Amino acid sequence: MRLRCAVLDDFQRAATELADWSPLADRVDVVSYDTHFADEDALAAALADADIVVTLRERVPFPASLVTRLPRLKLLIASGMRNSVIDYAAAEAHGVTVCGTASSSTPPVELTWALLLGLARGIVEESNALRAQGPWQSTVGADLHGRRLGLLGLGKIGGRVAQVGLAFGMEVSAWSQNLTQERADEVGVHLAGSKEQLLAESDFVSVHLALGERTRGLLGPAELALLKPTAYLVNTSRAAIVDQDALLAALHEGRIAGAGVDVFDTEPLPADHPMRTAPRLLATPHLGYVSRANYATYYGQAVENIEAYLAGSPVRRLP
Repeated sequence: MRLRCAVLDDFQRAATELADWSPLADRVDVVSYDTHFADEDALAAALADADIVVTLRERVPFPASLVTRLPRLKLLIASGMRNSVIDYAAAEAHGVTVCGTASSSTPPVELTWALLLGLARGIVEESNALRAQGPWQSTVGADLHGRRLGLLGLGKIGGRVAQVGLAFGMEVSAWSQNLTQERADEVGVHLAGSKEQLLAESDFVSVHLALGERTRGLLGPAELALLKPTAYLVNTSRAAIVDQDALLAALHEGRIAGAGVDVFDTEPLPADHPMRTAPRLLATPHLGYVSRANYATYYGQAVENIEAYLAGSPVRRLP
């Protein structure tokens, strides 16, 4: 009996283009969905006859209520080796094996700088004006050299963002609740005395923290009020780390120069979401991990995971 594999949120139809699924051709039928299922009922209906599901990052929750509605599901593959929206206990109880894939930190580093540079030099505004025969030069760019870049988090991604900032000649400081002087010295950046000090002194602030109880709402109204009116905030990590209402208020009231955001409280972003029309905002649809190399890894290793499972020896098991 042939198995059915459903690939979720394949918006670019890249899953079968960037990986070789031929090793499964005689055993598995692959169906990809290029639209997002907005509710559990629609998702359960689409996956009712799926034996294998490949899901992208943490966009689609798999709570117990959904797992129990998928009686044929035997293998769930998530891109990346960490996923907070899968109920692992429910999966185990229903005989569902959960596996992950490798994921590169390079794409989110690069997107962070795309957003930061786009904000600093008014790239979107100037490009749109040029194409629409608008004013020839309407913005004055913000310099990077000699300015302070403040990083909330100095892990694998934050450390690489810091290295680029140093290459631009920026002064780089970092802070997190667990950041040590040893780690700051290793990367070659200044260890800020406090979160408040980092926010008040930085010209650009970029968020590179994992979402957890200690980081949820880490930047609220009081923290955003510490930013200079000429400062820019970039968040390619998780939306919930920054109070979304407070950020919108700061943008509408012009209390910060701008923000670059790749993550949102609801994804995909609803058509009427206020983030779509906020001023001083450069926003992208969660592209941090979206690159050809990363997708080739995600889907290539998904194929490997399926082969290993069918052989009776699952690999890259989660959690």
